[in-house]
Amino acid sequence: MKLWLVRHAQPLIGPGICYGRHPVAADADATAQCARALAHVLPGGTRVASSPLQRCAQLSLVLQRLRPDLACETDPRLQEMDFGQWEGRAWQDIAPAELQAWTDDFANYAVGGDGESVSQVMARVASAFDALQGPADTLWITHAGVMRAVHLLMRGVRQVAHADQWPADAPAYGQWCTLDLK
Repeated sequence: MKLWLVRHAQPLIGPGICYGRHPVAADADATAQCARALAHVLPGGTRVASSPLQRCAQLSLVLQRLRPDLACETDPRLQEMDFGQWEGRAWQDIAPAELQAWTDDFANYAVGGDGESVSQVMARVASAFDALQGPADTLWITHAGVMRAVHLLMRGVRQVAHADQWPADAPAYGQWCTLDLK
């Protein structure tokens, strides 16, 4: 059994903006290109789950048109991190003291004052990850933060105490990776 993790296409938002759960569409052409590529490589019987956020829902809809044999469900556990009051703001406009508070208590600090903590994100993603069942492959249409959390879960990490433990890399927009869950 494989878990396919695909990141939504390029969002239609300026660079340097915090947009975790912010309602942002993805580029339609890039979404279609990603869906076409996925449609060619996904095995029959693959279960598809998508974040409900617009940029992922777009990809899910296009993929379903290309591959009607792949039923898709929406799973809120696959949403990006909720950055609270930071949503839609330029990262450079967020007070350095707020960013430092997050770094100082990376696991538990509720970002943006009323957003999620990294511990909450890890628990949410772990819940979805632990519910995966074989033997068919599963595709998650999701976000970089969720993908990073899954890579930690694959290494047995369920809690992230320090910012330097959080993976820096994730697939680019419209790209994917596969993980063997045998």
